[in-house]
Amino acid sequence: MTHADSFKDFIVDQLRDVKGLRVRRMFSGYGFYSDEVFFGIISKARLYFKTDARTRQAYLDRGMRAFRPNPKQELQTYYEVPVEVLEDRDELARWASEAIRSATRKQLKKKR
Repeated sequence: MTHADSFKDFIVDQLRDVKGLRVRRMFSGYGFYSDEVFFGIISKARLYFKTDARTRQAYLDRGMRAFRPNPKQELQTYYEVPVEVLEDRDELARWASEAIRSATRKQLKKKR
């Protein structure tokens, strides 16, 4: 088992109470879904959650950075989850719920 796989397994265990949790392999990482809602990414043993104008500040206040899939690209809607949140299952579930709501709001806007 690689370090990336063991990190993914840790996160899946921490998020075991998230309704409809699914994890899919994506490129060199993993994508996290709640049913059909895509809300998280693991890349290079770091977890990133979907954010929006309502939730992004909590990440910025902790000095977290946006997801960079490559040196020329930065996704301003996905931010790294702080280590102290990763280690607290209840807090991580709360942040995941916020990420799911952010992703759901985005989907609803697209449908309109």
